[in-house]
Amino acid sequence: MMVPSISVSMPRALVVVDYQTDFVTGSLGSSQAVAIEKHIVSKIEKYLESEGDVFFTMDTHGRDYLDTDEGLHIPVEHCIKGTPGWQIHGEVARYQSRGRTVEKETFGSFGIISMLDKFDEIELCGVATNICVIANAVILKTAYPDSKVTVDARCVASYDEDLHRKALDVMRSLSIEVTGE
Repeated sequence: MMVPSISVSMPRALVVVDYQTDFVTGSLGSSQAVAIEKHIVSKIEKYLESEGDVFFTMDTHGRDYLDTDEGLHIPVEHCIKGTPGWQIHGEVARYQSRGRTVEKETFGSFGIISMLDKFDEIELCGVATNICVIANAVILKTAYPDSKVTVDARCVASYDEDLHRKALDVMRSLSIEVTGE
């Protein structure tokens, strides 16, 4: 007698990293970040349709940003809490209320780790590939070494194409799956 196979869906999460106005069209924006918006929206819709969970990280700084260590290294005011540049950008913002949001003070978010402990698959998208996307991907792969951590290259961008490609290569070397190329 054959036992029917049971299909078990694995819990999946999408993390939209810092798709905020300052990183898209604002003080640190780029045409590459603008170009991925429709891909991120499509990805969010697919996750919501398949009962996947969606999380948003928000780079969040105070008015004293330029006096911080990060501000000394990246001396461009951005994502000051409460300003228009701090908000999730464009069409992506329509979905923020259907997910969970975590604010972070720097590149990676330790705060998101506890939110993702039940997920077997974690996918990241957003900006910038070579800074916040890679930082969060590494943190999540470190916290959950047996989970599948994925980055869709169509849904991430950087202001610097060379650093974008290098970041994707580094993520691959750390067992983070890069798709969509």
